[in-house]
Amino acid sequence: MSNLEILLKPFRLRHLELKNRVITTSHAPAYAEDGMPQERYQLYQEERAKGGVAMIMFGGSSTVSPDSPATFGQICIDDDRVIPYLRELADRIHYYNTAIICQITHMGRRSRWDIGSWLPSVAPSSRWEPEHQSFPKEMEDWDFRRIVDDFVAAVRRCREAKLDGVELSFNAQHLIPQFWSPGVNHRTDDYGGSLENRMRFGFEILDAVRKEIGDAFIVGIRLSVDELLDNGLSDADCREIAVILARSGKVDFFNVVGGQPSDFPSHAVNMAGMAFPVAPFLHLASALKSVVEIPVIQAHRISDLHTAAKAVEDRHLDLVGLTRPHMADPYIMKKLMEGRVDDIRQCIGANYCIDRLFAGKEALCIQAPATGREATMPHIIAKASEKKQAVVIGGGPGGLEASRVLAERGHHVVLFEATEHLGGQVKLAACATWRNGLDGITRWLVSQIDKLGVIVHLSTLADADRVKAEKPDIVIVATGGHANKGYFKGNDLAVSTWDIISGQIEPGENVLLYDDNDGHQGMSCAEVLAKKGSKVEIVTPDRFTGRDVGGTSFPVYLRNLYQTDTIFSPDLKLIEIQREGNLLIPVLRNIYSGIEEERAVDQVVCEHGSLPNDELYFALKNYSTNLGEVDYYALRENSPQNVTTNPDGEFVLFRVGDAVSSRNIHAAIFDSLRLCKDL
Repeated sequence: MSNLEILLKPFRLRHLELKNRVITTSHAPAYAEDGMPQERYQLYQEERAKGGVAMIMFGGSSTVSPDSPATFGQICIDDDRVIPYLRELADRIHYYNTAIICQITHMGRRSRWDIGSWLPSVAPSSRWEPEHQSFPKEMEDWDFRRIVDDFVAAVRRCREAKLDGVELSFNAQHLIPQFWSPGVNHRTDDYGGSLENRMRFGFEILDAVRKEIGDAFIVGIRLSVDELLDNGLSDADCREIAVILARSGKVDFFNVVGGQPSDFPSHAVNMAGMAFPVAPFLHLASALKSVVEIPVIQAHRISDLHTAAKAVEDRHLDLVGLTRPHMADPYIMKKLMEGRVDDIRQCIGANYCIDRLFAGKEALCIQAPATGREATMPHIIAKASEKKQAVVIGGGPGGLEASRVLAERGHHVVLFEATEHLGGQVKLAACATWRNGLDGITRWLVSQIDKLGVIVHLSTLADADRVKAEKPDIVIVATGGHANKGYFKGNDLAVSTWDIISGQIEPGENVLLYDDNDGHQGMSCAEVLAKKGSKVEIVTPDRFTGRDVGGTSFPVYLRNLYQTDTIFSPDLKLIEIQREGNLLIPVLRNIYSGIEEERAVDQVVCEHGSLPNDELYFALKNYSTNLGEVDYYALRENSPQNVTTNPDGEFVLFRVGDAVSSRNIHAAIFDSLRLCKDL
């Protein structure tokens, strides 16, 4: 286990005895219902406590005031009705000898006025906030008093709920760091100007909170160690602020991050994904730890146990937050203690979880569909009462997950893959520049089916006779899809994004990339083209390119593509492609004006999703007991499939992932888990 053992050492946080050095930091998965942490939220956090984590910090951006509404499914701590829900959660977590702390905040101008109570946002000064389009009211004297009182009331509720403490979010461009930042705070009274004045309001909150709850309750602060903004606080500024806070004796820990989300590009830095190296801001946490004498925590893209252990061993940190990693695998610490480190499903940094929040959806892990669905989906697969023969066709993420789950159930599984490699479209997506981390999804699945004894036949194009020869009871068709260039005149003159990313076709010099799918596929292909020297124009019928690419990912694409002089042309539909000599002439029509225009290019690349490889499914359909039918009501209610429309059939048949329709990695894995867990 080498240096990983250091993570198992206990740690004393004020009066709390933490059983190890690994925690999960506060975040907002948008599982709250009506602003309350009800069953779904509680089960999500409880799974991490079962998995052995020492402390759960929850409730990212939990709001303390009505003019700081819950804009993305976070918890409201501004009403006593939250207390029984918090107490239920605390009881669940404490059962596993795990500490629990809630983050509370007022978001100031980083909020919206047109939801919740429809109250104006407030800030130190009336300066526009770009992400939420907020024009805040400059705070008056009575605003200061009421917000201090709101923080005190929120802390009281957390204490009455038997939590172990609170984390004050003096981070993420929330209200308090808005006062600290000279780029936001333009006041000329006692709350503006000097650093002492800019820190005054934060201390008023901190002093009032300590007066309310005394020393027997943990109070920590989350703060940036370098805002990385042109008009923001430098690393030296942030250290100075931290030293002042630490010397007050009122703070029990610092939970530190790098960057500060003030707009979309800074959000991508603050919530760094796979485009960034592992632990990119550990040096800043280390520099802070060298000047303060209270514990320092960081969770900023520390993605694996070895990096975490090294950070603790070299005294960069006292506690390590493995937050997104625990979304991928809530049993990290249990597996470490059992010597099963190789079984940990590692976070790959895809940021699918966070990017969904930007789209107004709940957070989900790209590779762990049970996360957030603990009431209905198992993290640990139960054994079946009877061992059966199962055949899976296709070795992409859906087929690999089906093989894993069926083998965990105790069935004998045979997997056929037509190519010489497992991985399916994930291997293709991972070929594109900074997305190579996607390989980690299938790498874990392959290691698991190998341990479970799944028999794998590579370079084998299975047909109906080959499948039937295995005498299966269960057949899962996970044959994926093939590139769809779209439906327009002359589409045979175009090539697909798959052709370019895979390297099967060399890029042209002048390329028009038509993308009406607006996901990662088109933008990844544009990066590949530009990197190989093509002059690229991206055309889309949507208002902007990459509409379905999440908020921490599209800034990375745009940064890279703007550096290559890529042209972006929205609102245009590809009508047809004509050939003139050695050139292609794509005809484009503005979807609003109807005006047509043409280009002259060497190559047209198209992205229009995929079409299912469903020939084998239909060849097997009449041999199945269910004729391929899925009971959607049973699927929705998490009940077993009991359709028998052909009693003389030989096996039950299902298809999953892109073999059904063009979707994504999470959908393929989720299909397989919820179907196969009951087979």
